[in-house]
Amino acid sequence: MSKQAVKHYANRMDRVCDYIQAHINEDLSVDRLSEVACFSKFHFHRQFSTYTGMTVAKFVLMQRFKRASQQLAHHQTMRIIDIAMEANFESSEAFSRAFKNIFGQTPSQFRQSPNWHHWRAQYAQPIIERKLVMNINLVEFDHTLIAVLEHRGPAEKIDESLDTFRAWRKATTHSPVATHRSFGLVYDDPDTVEPAKFRFDLCAEVDETIPNNAQGLINKAIPAGRCAVLRHEGSLDKIGDKVRHLYCHWLPNSGEELRDFPCFFHYTNLNGEVPEDQLITDIYLPIQ
Repeated sequence: MSKQAVKHYANRMDRVCDYIQAHINEDLSVDRLSEVACFSKFHFHRQFSTYTGMTVAKFVLMQRFKRASQQLAHHQTMRIIDIAMEANFESSEAFSRAFKNIFGQTPSQFRQSPNWHHWRAQYAQPIIERKLVMNINLVEFDHTLIAVLEHRGPAEKIDESLDTFRAWRKATTHSPVATHRSFGLVYDDPDTVEPAKFRFDLCAEVDETIPNNAQGLINKAIPAGRCAVLRHEGSLDKIGDKVRHLYCHWLPNSGEELRDFPCFFHYTNLNGEVPEDQLITDIYLPIQ
């Protein structure tokens, strides 16, 4: 884990931040920004969030507010409504509420007496701790056919999808639990994505493609390739901490590049079959 690898990773993230600042009034989609960074779109949002300490949308908003703050403080003749429109707000009222929520002052109060100390604190970069040590293995994962139930929507409702998934698995002969592995494809971080946009695939290993079914499962595959693997033991409530460790601590130091496939979980045993504190889940991060 060389300093050169860390510097290279930081340079790519900084390039994205610079691009956002230079194109602040444009449509800054995750697809476009992942191209700028030369990162896989499947992983970019989580990588960006762990590096900057905020989501892409929040970072863009903060950059617009940075320009608005300078305009408020140094261009006294600009109307607040015009500054609000440039910051992509449809009304000065909405702009004022959002501005005060972040900086503790309304735009008018900031214009009269800016609290620059509080303002600077909002733009302080997080310090990424790299001293944690976890046992991470590099493995070759074989091409694996999977039957998938796509969960789309709030993470809090995933249990409803899980009930449907279990009903299919109990009724089918295509994926016996005792002999076929269980997976989860992790497209989004529920802590950073809007609930309605959260995506997670509930997956069961199969030997061949499955037919149409009442539960709505479809055919997909986990491609062969190298993966970094980190084991999580116990309740799944805290598994997000291990995923963030992979993205935030291990990846920048590793010199590895991510493949164009999402992070995924292998549930080596299942909740309900063993006590929660005995659950073992392997986290796979696909790398080139």
